[in-house]
Amino acid sequence: MNTFAKKEKSSFPDEIAVWFSSLGLCLGLVMILGLLSVIAYNGITVFWPKRVAEIQLSSESVEDFSGREKAAGIIVSKQVVTNDRSLDTAIAPREEWQLFLGNKDVFGFSYKFFNRSEIHSVSYPEHVAVLERSEYGNAIVYPEHITTEEGETIEVDAEAFDEKLLEVVEICKQRRLDIRHLEQVEIGAINRKLEALRLSELKITLKSKMDERDSRALDNIKEERATLQSSFQVIAREARALRAIQDKSRLKYRLASGEEGEISGGDIFHLYFPNRLGFFGQCSIFFVQIREFLTTEPREANTEGGVFPAIFGTFVMTLIMSLAVVPFGVLAAIYLREYASDGFFVRSVRIAINNLAGVPSIVFGVFGLGFFVYFVGGSIDQLFYSLRLPTPTFGTGGIFWASLTLAIMTVPVVIVATEEALSSVSQGVRESSQACGASKWQTIQRIILPASAPGILTGMILAMARGAGEVAPLMMVGVVKVAPSLPIDGQFPFVHLERKFMHLGFHIYDLGFQSPDSEAALPMVFATTLLLIVLIVFLNFAAILLRNRLRRKYKTSTF
Repeated sequence: MNTFAKKEKSSFPDEIAVWFSSLGLCLGLVMILGLLSVIAYNGITVFWPKRVAEIQLSSESVEDFSGREKAAGIIVSKQVVTNDRSLDTAIAPREEWQLFLGNKDVFGFSYKFFNRSEIHSVSYPEHVAVLERSEYGNAIVYPEHITTEEGETIEVDAEAFDEKLLEVVEICKQRRLDIRHLEQVEIGAINRKLEALRLSELKITLKSKMDERDSRALDNIKEERATLQSSFQVIAREARALRAIQDKSRLKYRLASGEEGEISGGDIFHLYFPNRLGFFGQCSIFFVQIREFLTTEPREANTEGGVFPAIFGTFVMTLIMSLAVVPFGVLAAIYLREYASDGFFVRSVRIAINNLAGVPSIVFGVFGLGFFVYFVGGSIDQLFYSLRLPTPTFGTGGIFWASLTLAIMTVPVVIVATEEALSSVSQGVRESSQACGASKWQTIQRIILPASAPGILTGMILAMARGAGEVAPLMMVGVVKVAPSLPIDGQFPFVHLERKFMHLGFHIYDLGFQSPDSEAALPMVFATTLLLIVLIVFLNFAAILLRNRLRRKYKTSTF
């Protein structure tokens, strides 16, 4: 009886510890879910078209808005201010509305706070339009009339004005794609051929003694260069002609504050009337904006447009990193677990692996820059691309060096997870296999590795999650703000490992800390952060499905 009472008394602190640990787990989950909810809400609502309000200001606030009496914008937030920010003295609380005004080229800013008590009236006019422009961000305007390419002027009161306006925007959009194809695809291909001819000519002229065959080759190069330059001029002329047609269609508009302006149809990326949209119209604009965000290139210092190059760069880099780190990590774990004898060397290696996992990621970036970029890449340039020097090919940052740097950084995760998976296979299975006549390598290859595959994939999942979200080392070994070309495209050899690339994590850093207008870039920060989380979840989910399939397969298999 006394023993039972002692046990009950001694178990009381354990129960307290369980409750505290459960409370800590719940708090952690709530914080994670709260953070994800904030990111998801702000990231999704960026694309939802919001109504535009026109506010009539009272006379007290006219001076605060440069004498303007009206403003039109999207109400972004409402807040109560309890003290005067300028004088830092306590005054009566007041309500402020923050409006996205757009028209940065006119006002010099995109967002502005208005004192609610100084707003005389609020209305939602139907004929206000939101323009997504090629420069200065979005504009909120009242269309006046449109001039078509044929010179026809259609006033806003005309019945066919809206239809004609949207038709002009769509035509200009298709023509913009044609111009892009000419300038980036066709002219880009000619430039690459000219560069190849230059290298061929340089290679011949560097010979100490040229023969008749070399002279003929030089003549052929000159003829081919002249043909390419002629084609270049034709395509450039065609692109200029299309640009001139783009400028023929013009939209005349005025702002709520009274200013008037004009914009060419070629500078309008998207146009809609937010106050006329019903629920399904809002859904249509919502999905169109999401599609353009995922499939187009960034503009305006990355604060406008899409993030397709960053998505592609992140995916390719993570894929190459996984292909590099998994074989290396698995082989190292097999040696340590199956072949190496426990001694000073193996213990030292295991300590080094554990310490490597705690090294700051920026240190790996410095290592990648010094070893991969300068030493290995510089040596490759000296051996195989000497004609292109001093312009480096592999001796500068690129997606391949970035992937290998992250592979080195995440290899401890794969080694530790693989060792754990290998050790989980019972010794009886090993002995049974060898008793049947299989060698040690045959046992590892055909019995142990398949049974350990789920655990190995767990390590790969953890490595992918960490590698895809890292930014600091990438800033030294290849990631850039804007990459003109993708690392994989239709040009031979199709995979360009030496190219610089864009990354979603660096894109978030650039938007949040390098953007000239951080407030205007905030919606894109939330949207890109949500996209990065979704991409990592997608990669992990695919690996988890593969792991579960392997687990079911080897769970039901018989030895």
